[in-house]
Amino acid sequence: MEIKVIEEKNNPMLKRREVKFVVSHDGPTPSRKSVIEKIAATMNSKVGLVMVDSLKSEFGKRETVGYAKIYDTEERAKEVERAHVIARNVPAPAAQAEESG
Repeated sequence: MEIKVIEEKNNPMLKRREVKFVVSHDGPTPSRKSVIEKIAATMNSKVGLVMVDSLKSEFGKRETVGYAKIYDTEERAKEVERAHVIARNVPAPAAQAEESG
């Protein structure tokens, strides 16, 4: 899996960077978790600060276009983002995962 940043925009008002990217992949569409980890590594950030807003694949193509927001702090992400977006993007703590599983 390879990520190529198409467009990067700084948003000082919301204290975040907004990134449009293309993920090239060989097999099936990569999971949201793996894309978040790769973006965090590529953009010098942490996993908890990256919020992938959308991932779109076209049938038969081996690339996915996406949009992500990278926040300066976790507190700012919680203030700005909707609850379901945070739940989708932030990994659950190990204790919670064991209880629900």
